[in-house]
Parts: sequence; structure tokens; C-alpha cells
Amino acid sequence: MKKIKWLSGRFRVPVLLLLFATAGVFLWRQSHAEKQKAAEEVWEPPVEINNRDAVTEETEAADISADSAYWFIPQTSTELLSEKEKKQLQSMVLSAAESVREIYKDIVITDTPDYSSGLSEFSGEQRKTVVERLGEAGLISIEEDTNMQNPEGIKTFYADYLNGHDSMVTVFEVRRDGLIGAITFIYRKEQLQNYNIGIRWKKGGIPEIQGTSVRDLADIKLTEKGYFIYAYEDVIAHSSLRQYWRVEPLSEDCRKLTKKYISGLSYVNYNVLVTNWDNGNVEDILMPCMFEDIYRIYTGENLKTKEGKIPAEEYERIMTTYFPVSIEQLRECCGYDEGSKSYEYEKIFQKQYPPFGEVVDYTENTDGTVTLIVDGVWPDYNSDLAFRNTVVVQPFEDGTFRYLSNSIEPVEMELPPIAGGKGIV
Repeated sequence: MKKIKWLSGRFRVPVLLLLFATAGVFLWRQSHAEKQKAAEEVWEPPVEINNRDAVTEETEAADISADSAYWFIPQTSTELLSEKEKKQLQSMVLSAAESVREIYKDIVITDTPDYSSGLSEFSGEQRKTVVERLGEAGLISIEEDTNMQNPEGIKTFYADYLNGHDSMVTVFEVRRDGLIGAITFIYRKEQLQNYNIGIRWKKGGIPEIQGTSVRDLADIKLTEKGYFIYAYEDVIAHSSLRQYWRVEPLSEDCRKLTKKYISGLSYVNYNVLVTNWDNGNVEDILMPCMFEDIYRIYTGENLKTKEGKIPAEEYERIMTTYFPVSIEQLRECCGYDEGSKSYEYEKIFQKQYPPFGEVVDYTENTDGTVTLIVDGVWPDYNSDLAFRNTVVVQPFEDGTFRYLSNSIEPVEMELPPIAGGKGIV
């Protein structure tokens, strides 16, 4: 398979799944006018929601043209959907939101601007419940920690696209802050577009349309592994190059292992995941900047330092727990200062468009260690299997663990460059 070279020289501006603007406004990742008759032939009737009649007059009268919340999003000049279709979609989306209203109704509503969610907090369990309820209603729905519900619709849409058949499909995405994005993908007369409807919440769990946007798509791809990846024609500054969803399910065990062992590590800021190493050459991965992420894995909190110094006792206790290293190795490689008995804090400067790892298989070994098979997913460059890692970890009874070794091989792409200029072992 032809490999794609790493694009160097780009620096990352931190971006929140994918997809929120700086003021808390989210970017939809999420993944021409025709005659009315042709448009209606392609139209898919909205899924009926049991409590559709419960939509109140206040909800129906919601400001569906709240474009001020989407001022930063480039809009297409020619829309594939008719006004009738857009109104049908808005009605269907509000009905779907009404069906999960009870999950939102008792959450404290804060006095927030129109571009926010209207919620003070929203938990992962609540997001999962919303996704499952929407799925039970026959809708395609997803959030970052839950398998996509009813993914067959995406597969059908993609098959139609490959065969040149006009088609459309709507996906409901539940955001971290409780916002719901309904993203409708349209393929008509060899043109790709999506129509996004944002739902926020008012007091009592009343949904309202926060805003809409229509954007042209450059391409879409459903990978063999099961990722739906799409790119907009106009990429917003500092956003991702492509948006994505995992369409095929990932086991709950793999999700938990990913969260515990892999999600906190970087492929581009230090060498833990891009160097072949074990206890015989562990010095090759020791870099001062890696402590920031290891500290977060250990404590669940962001690192705070006093005058840019980290006490040696804390630094060495954490690093010797998480890696097969000695204090002497740490002091030689990680910037130990004998005078202050501390290590200097080296901040990570994030790089743009990094890949991420997900555990896709694992083996529990007889010696108590666990071998993780990790796929490097790089949706910004259209790959869900850029490279593959084999990571061995040793869990401890107190919940901590130790990384014992890593090996990596390129699959669809070349490996990210080694930090500090060292080559792959």
C-alpha cells in the first residue's frame, strides 16, 4: 500500500473531538439547486418519534435562523436541499430532541449566551443515555465514548454514493456539553454537501434550534476498518482537516484499555509510541516534556509547577512507577538540578493534526502483564490504520501500571518523526 509522508512544519493550536470554536461554539465534525420534484424523490421520510405530538408551540416557534451562532462557518452559496426539506428536517430534529427531553429537564440551566449549550454540566453517562434513546427510536446516533447506533444508514448512504445514486442520511451527535448536532449528508448529481442543525436547551429541558449551516464537502470515505471520514471544501482556521466517526463497534474492553493506557500518550511530542524500546534501551524515550502527560495519567489532573520546577521526589516516584527506569537514568536524561533537588518543567508545544491510538485487541499474559494491539488512527490524513503498535503494560494492584515495551510498524503511512532527531530503533 502506498504510504503517505508525514507533513512537517505545522504547529498545532489546541482544538477540542474534534471541533469547538474558542467561545464554546462547536464546529460540526462531524463527517446546485434541483427541481422540487427531483428533490422530493430523494427525500427520506423522517423517523417517527413516539412523543412527536409533545412538541410545544414554544418549541415550534424556536428561532430556527439563529445564524449568529454560526457566523464563523463558511456557508455554501448553492444548497442541495429545498426549503421544504430543510423544514422537514428541522421538525424531525426537534421531535427527536423532545424524545430525550427528560434527560435534560432537571439539569441546572445557567444564564448563558445563545452559542452555548444552556447546561451547567453534562456527564458521560448522560451522553450515552441520550445516544441510546435516540438509537431506540431508529435514529443514527453517536458520542465519543459510545458505539454508533443504527450504523447501517451510513453504510447504505456510502454505497449509494459509490454507485452514483442520489441519497441522504442524518446522524445525531451528542457533544460533550450536551449540545446535539444533527448532520444530514446529501449526495445529488455528483455533489456532496451537509446540512447541520444545532440543538441547545432551555429551562425545563425544552429544546430549541441554535442555528443551521450548509457546507460543501470535498470528499467522504468509509474505510474497510469502519471509520466514516469526511472533509469540507473550506477548512476553518485551526480546525481539523477532516472529521470522523467510528461506524463499526469497538468492544467495551478495548475502550476501557484505550482510556487507561493509551489515550494520555502522544505520537508526536515524545518517543514513547514511535520508538521500538524495552528496558534495555529505555533511555531512548526519556525526555523532560513527557512528564506532563505521565503526571496527568497518574493524577487525572494537569501539572502545576512552582517557578517551573518539579520536586525530584515526585518526579522520580511517578516516572519509576510508569517506566522501567532507575533514578540515575532519569537524572541523566531528564534535566535534574542537583542544587534545587528538582527537575525543570519542559512544556509541550502541541503539534497540529496528530494521530491517536486505540486498542483493538489485547492478551492477558500468564505473568500478569497485558499485551495491547494499538492502531494509530490519523483521520486528518484519511487513515484509520496509519501504523500499528504492540504495547506491553504491567498493571499494579493500586491502579497504577508500568509501560514495559513498545514496538511499532508503519501500515498506511510513514511514522511521525522522532522527537529530538533520534531514528527508529
